Amino acid sequence: MLKQRIITAVVLLAILLPALFYPSHVPFACVMLALIAAAGWEWGRLNGYGQRVSLFLGAEIAVLCALSWWLGLLESSLLPVWILASAGWVLGGAALLRAAVPGWPRIPRGLRLVGGLLALWVAWLAAVQARMVGINFLLSVLVLVWVADVFAYFTGRAFGLKFTRNKLAPTISPGKSWEGVWGGMAGVLVLALAWAWSDSALQASVSSLYTRLAERGWWLLVIGVIFLAAMSVVGDLVESLIKRSAGAKDSSALLPGHGGVLDRVDALLPTLPIAMMLAFL
Repeated sequence: MLKQRIITAVVLLAILLPALFYPSHVPFACVMLALIAAAGWEWGRLNGYGQRVSLFLGAEIAVLCALSWWLGLLESSLLPVWILASAGWVLGGAALLRAAVPGWPRIPRGLRLVGGLLALWVAWLAAVQARMVGINFLLSVLVLVWVADVFAYFTGRAFGLKFTRNKLAPTISPGKSWEGVWGGMAGVLVLALAWAWSDSALQASVSSLYTRLAERGWWLLVIGVIFLAAMSVVGDLVESLIKRSAGAKDSSALLPGHGGVLDRVDALLPTLPIAMMLAFL
């Protein structure tokens, strides 16, 4: 399993890094489009659809993204989209986590299907437009999610249930603790302060998310990154809830040793549009 994880990670990095650092955003947009299409296929399977319908859904989300690209949406101000998506994630995520696993099947399947595909579409728009802003900006959002996850894991392992009596969401993800969430928030706060300082010291040509927030007030930086860390947890928990309802361990086996695409991007689905909203509101 470890060997599989390493090989898959190396292959993914060999594809993603050249696309990310290419002077144009086009290769990154194409790679992300392929990943979102794969996630659309996984979404169909998690909602009980067969192979044909799931493949159609993957193709459908790919066409939607490509059409948005062709129509010039990536060059437009999408602030209303970011605001609506952020509100949807905050309100919808809270409702889903409150209803827990038994509540998911009670939502009409058509509504679930459309909601998931819209979330994937918005995430693609946010990721590509963030890359168009600049590599430093996009990386600051991506690294925030990774740091929140890593700090949450190790803090949870070290201090889980030492300061609280209850797990974070035992029926959805038994391994997560409140201590882990707090550790993830502390980690992203340190990251944000260090990154904003680095932007200033190195006179970065493109401001990171953290610098953009700090320029409007350090209080906004602190609140913003803590909120983003919290929403990354919401994205993770929502996907875990859906997998439990579907009786699936992973969203698919597309990425050997890592599960599926949705397993890798679940925390990014809410954080990307919310980061865009915070940066450009």
